[in-house]
Amino acid sequence: MTRPKDLIKYWTDSADIDFKAMDDLFKNGHYMWSLFMGHLVLEKLLKAYYIKNINTSFPYTHDLYQIAEKSGLELSEAQKDFLDEVTTFNIKARYPDYKHRFYKKAGKSFANAYFQKMKEFRLWLLERIIV
Repeated sequence: MTRPKDLIKYWTDSADIDFKAMDDLFKNGHYMWSLFMGHLVLEKLLKAYYIKNINTSFPYTHDLYQIAEKSGLELSEAQKDFLDEVTTFNIKARYPDYKHRFYKKAGKSFANAYFQKMKEFRLWLLERIIV
């Protein structure tokens, strides 16, 4: 059986790799994919938080708010709304019927606003995971 500490390290290390990809994609103007990677970063950190506080059988979902709720993470209404919105980036970047509309919506200023919020939320989560 894998120790919770090892699983938390796995998820946080994986999130760090994805964060670098998120940053590189943003710098190179691939805003839609940067937001998609941002979703993955937050999902992995929320799963690490879940493992730390609940158990190693984390929820198999991409719904960020659902993972946070099941982990007992206390969130403001603004944070809940933020997680709901970021969850849509996972769907909109994957499926062709949403992808084109999302690509048009995810211009530099839109992406930058979420990019900054995701960076802040990432640090906020890391403070709660790493003690």
